Amino acid sequence: MHNKSKHLFNTVIDLTEGPILKGISIFCIPLLLGQIMQQLYNLADAYVIGHFASISEFAAVSSTGSLSFFVIGFFAGMSVGGGVIISKYFGAKDEKNVERAIHTNFLFGIIASVAGTIVGELIISWLLRLMDTPDTVIPYSTLYLQIIFGGISMNVMYNICMAIMRALGDSVSPLIFLGVSSILNIGLDFLFVGLFGMGVAGAAAATVLSQAVSVVLCILRMTAYKDDYMKLRFKSIKWHGSMMKEVVLQGIPTGIQNSVISIGNMTIQKNVNDFGDAAMAGMGAYHKIEGFVFLPINCLSMALPTFVSQNLGARKYDRAKRGATGSLILGMAFSELIGFVMFWGSHPLLKFFISDETSIEYGMIHARVTSLFFLLLAFSHCAAGVMRGCGKSVVPMVTMLAFWCIFRVTYVTVAIRLFPVFQTISWAYPITWSLSSIVFILFLLFSDWTHSFEKSENKIGSKA
Repeated sequence: MHNKSKHLFNTVIDLTEGPILKGISIFCIPLLLGQIMQQLYNLADAYVIGHFASISEFAAVSSTGSLSFFVIGFFAGMSVGGGVIISKYFGAKDEKNVERAIHTNFLFGIIASVAGTIVGELIISWLLRLMDTPDTVIPYSTLYLQIIFGGISMNVMYNICMAIMRALGDSVSPLIFLGVSSILNIGLDFLFVGLFGMGVAGAAAATVLSQAVSVVLCILRMTAYKDDYMKLRFKSIKWHGSMMKEVVLQGIPTGIQNSVISIGNMTIQKNVNDFGDAAMAGMGAYHKIEGFVFLPINCLSMALPTFVSQNLGARKYDRAKRGATGSLILGMAFSELIGFVMFWGSHPLLKFFISDETSIEYGMIHARVTSLFFLLLAFSHCAAGVMRGCGKSVVPMVTMLAFWCIFRVTYVTVAIRLFPVFQTISWAYPITWSLSSIVFILFLLFSDWTHSFEKSENKIGSKA
């Protein structure tokens, strides 16, 4: 079943053997390349709009990320859960359920596409007003989001297809399709925005069209797999109630966590909007930079669940601990180095996206407050990865809900009225990173997380 000659792109790595950090680093490479491709979408939009459109149009695109992610991020998280179900049956060599899981995930993507479009289009106006978006920016934000949500099916199906292929061990095809899509996105940005002067409409159309191409490529690849049980067949897309339940239940925690984080970010954005177009543009440019330079840490946090779960499954508890500890230290050290670069080099980095000095000043204010605390952000993400790897995904979900959403919203709502300066908003990030880090430290130090799988198996056995 897992013959590599049949499955050409199988790149499964055994992380239970060999040097720990070397194995994790090798595992991170395809994840890093994929994340870079994703960021190119955002960088292309930001660069082209920042140089070929007005400051209000740049503010519109950069400030709507948390709003669109509220819907898109939920379904992206759900697709991760669906991939876990496929991997489970693939590892068990259950070909019948692999086939069912693939087509159930694809059907879920179709249903989610319709739901996402309806929900997204309905909440645009309400959320923009709720976030106190300036009148000068609302028309551009509305137009941009109408096109993005109108084509959300491309984003949803793209994430579903990528999750299916990676679950089957095909990590090369997704990278190729991401590369094609990113290059196309950049070209269309320059064509629609730079040459045709379409502004935010051109940027949104470029994103949707490039994702549509990647979806077509994914489907063509999935219909061409050599093993019949792995192939996508449109006639096999049927409703399997029990399988759909598995997919939905597995994906809900990650989906909720993505949306929860976006709710906190939307509240932050609402208060940023109150400072005007320049603040919106400056904060938007900062997040573009942070999102790109922080990619290695994101990939490390994505690799840790696989490393931890493989080693705990192999009963290599000490190796799991050493790998988790080493990764946490490495992630914190690397992120703090990034923080120093951001602290001292924020002006030229921001100027790459925007030329307005007032906007750059706002971006620098935020960078000077947050960048030296990047080690806490890295620790929170990597510790959450360890918890997911040991089967305790509810802990990071609840922690993010408590601190990165509820506490962050409460803090900003109260503090900005007591200290109505831009720095007050910026401090919401290091404060909430600190609180989540404390919870994660206590969990890792005082819970027997290395034996969580074994305890779950014993409970199931005792009930039986």
